[in-house]
Amino acid sequence: MSTLIYYAIPAFIITVALEALYVRQRANVRGYETKDTFASLTMGVGNVLIAGVVKIGVIALWLFLYEHRIFDLPVSAWWVWLLLFVCEDFCYYWFHRVSHESRFFWAAHVNHHSSTHYNLSTALRQSWTTPFTGIVFWLPLPLLGFHPGMILVQQAISLLYQYWLHVEWLPKLGPFEWIFNTPSHHRVHHGRNVKYLDRNHGGILIVWDRLFGTFEPEAETPDYGLTKNIETFHPVKIAFHEWLAIARDVMRARSLRDALGYVFGPPGWAPGGRGETSAVLRARLARS
Repeated sequence: MSTLIYYAIPAFIITVALEALYVRQRANVRGYETKDTFASLTMGVGNVLIAGVVKIGVIALWLFLYEHRIFDLPVSAWWVWLLLFVCEDFCYYWFHRVSHESRFFWAAHVNHHSSTHYNLSTALRQSWTTPFTGIVFWLPLPLLGFHPGMILVQQAISLLYQYWLHVEWLPKLGPFEWIFNTPSHHRVHHGRNVKYLDRNHGGILIVWDRLFGTFEPEAETPDYGLTKNIETFHPVKIAFHEWLAIARDVMRARSLRDALGYVFGPPGWAPGGRGETSAVLRARLARS
C-alpha cells in the first residue's frame, strides 16, 4: 500500500470527527451512529493491515510482469502519468463492476455496502478480503509498461479521491458530474433502491458508466444498505458473512452447475431462475 494512505490516516480521523459535528446541525441527513462508525473504523484498520502485507506479494508479481512488459514507458513523462490515470481508472471500473455482478467478488466487497448510514466513516468500511480478490484486475498495467511504483501511487490517488464521495449533504455539482464521479453519483451506488442497484461503479471518472450502460443519475433519495441488511455491527460478521452464506449454499447444491452458480453467478442467483438478482428486481420494477 502506498505511504500516501498512511499519511492520510490523521486527515481521515479529523474529517470524520468534523463531519459528525457538522451533520448534527442538519435535519435532512441521517448522520452518524456510534456502533456503526466503530464498525466502519475497525474494518478500515483491518483492511490497512491486511492490504499492507498482501501488497508485498502483489508488488513482487508486478515487478515480474514489468520485466516482461510490452512497451517501454518513460516514468518521468507527464503523458505517461496521464495515460496511467485513465488506464488505472478503467481497471478500477471493471474491478468494481465485477465485484457487484459476481457473487465471489461481491462476498469480498459487500461489507463496504453493509452500513445503513452514509458518511465519511462509511468510506473507511473497507474489505478484509478484497486485497486478495482484486489482484487480477490491475495485472495488465505492468505488462503494458507502467512501473509498479507508478501504479501504487495512482491506486492511492484513486482511493483518496473516493473518500470525499461518501457524504450525504453535498448537492449535485453541475457540469463536473458529466465526467467525474461525485457524491451524488456515489450516493446512487450505495442506494439499495432497485433502480440504483449495480450502478455508478466508476472510481474517479464516471465516463465508464456512461459508456458501458451502468450510469444512473440521482433522482429519489437513496435508501442506504443492502437489499437484505445483515443487522450486525460485529466486524468479523461484517467481513465474512457472505463467504459463509456461499459455503452454505454450495453445501446444499444439487449439482456442480448449481454450486458454480452460487459461487460465481450474480448475487441473489438461485437455480431455475428462482433467485432475486438485481436484474430480476429491476425487471420486476419495470413491469409494475
